[in-house]
This record gives sequence, C-alpha cells and structure tokens, in this order.
Amino acid sequence: MSADWQAWKRLRAIIFDMDGVIVDSEPLHEQAFREVFDAMGFRESHAIDFATYYGRSDEALWRDFIAKHQPAQSLATLLTWKRNVFLQHLLARQPLFEGLPELVEKLASRYGLAVASGSPHPVIDGVLSMRNLRRFFPVVVSAQDVTHEKPAPDIFLRAAALLSASPAECCVIEDSAAGVRGALTAGMSVIAITNTLPSEQLAGATYVVNTYPEVEALLLPNA
Repeated sequence: MSADWQAWKRLRAIIFDMDGVIVDSEPLHEQAFREVFDAMGFRESHAIDFATYYGRSDEALWRDFIAKHQPAQSLATLLTWKRNVFLQHLLARQPLFEGLPELVEKLASRYGLAVASGSPHPVIDGVLSMRNLRRFFPVVVSAQDVTHEKPAPDIFLRAAALLSASPAECCVIEDSAAGVRGALTAGMSVIAITNTLPSEQLAGATYVVNTYPEVEALLLPNA
C-alpha cells in the first residue's frame, strides 16, 4: 500500500523491532526452546507452534506451555532457563543481518531511533552490544516495560513518548504480523521486511520490502 508522501516526509523517529529485524534470532529462539523442552522431557510433545509466537514475548509462549502441560518448574525458572540457553547461542554466533549496522548508523544521523522488542532487557542488551549498536538507540523498550505486548500498541506508544514524537511522526520496522498490527494500531507507519514471514502475511504494512537497501531508499531517499 502506498503511504501519503507528505505524511511520510514528516517522520521524525524510527522504531526498530529487534528479533528478526536487527538480529537473525528467530531460529535461535526456537532452538533454545527446543533444547529446554528436550531437557524437560517434552521433545516431541510440547505442542507449541513457534510461528504463532513471532513478535511476541517468551512469557506468552511459556504461559501457554504451562497451561497445556503443568510442568514442575515455575514461570520464572522457565523464563530464565530459556533466556540463558538463547544468550549462549546468540553471543556465540552474533547473527546481525548483513547491512543492518550500516543502515542504523545512517538513519541515526537523521532520525531519533528506538528499539521496541518483545525480548527481555538482558537479551536486548546482548544484541545491542554487538558492533556497538547501543550508541545509536537513545530509547530501548522491552515487553517487560508495558502492560500489553504486541499486537497491542503499548510498546510502540511508549517508545514514541520517550522519543518525544507523536505516533504520526514514527515509522516502525517490523518482521512479524503481530508487530505490524501493533504499529498500525498505534497510528504509525510500518515498513515490514520479509526476514521471517512471506509478504502476503505482512500485507497490511505501509510498505513491504525484502532488503535493507529498500528500507534505506524509503527513509533516506536523497542520500
């Protein structure tokens, strides 16, 4: 769908999702969950459809798992266990998307930048430590900081408020259907990138792109 160009020119802030946008971490999340399920004895019987949780928090998945299986471990224990396994894989591989650090640096010279992620702060901190990305993001918001996670708009509205920008002045970069819905509900423009889902599952976004050069062309048209 085409955006109103005058509205597009008024953008002051860019809000990045993290998993699947900054870092190619969705496969590592699934790997970490599977390793924990295996250790718990649920290797083949966990009954979790991972794609359903793209863009959502670990807590959402674990609450559904607990409701199905009533494990002996507490929610807090399961959250910490999976997070630690995931961080081991993440820091060992450091799978930033090619071209992403350079794009962030270019955008930071023109826009206020924020991260709005369903991941907890320790995971966000680990990702933003790569290539010293943290210096470009004055605002970082986790699902831990808001009442309702994506697809609710809360995380995006909080990021906008911390950037002192109105929703109409913000563009969100997302890879999940839940994130696209949340950003649109917040009244923001959305660029959806097909890192995780095919374009047809992101069709509600303002723009759907396949590459980071396409994002740069949209947000820095005169660069």
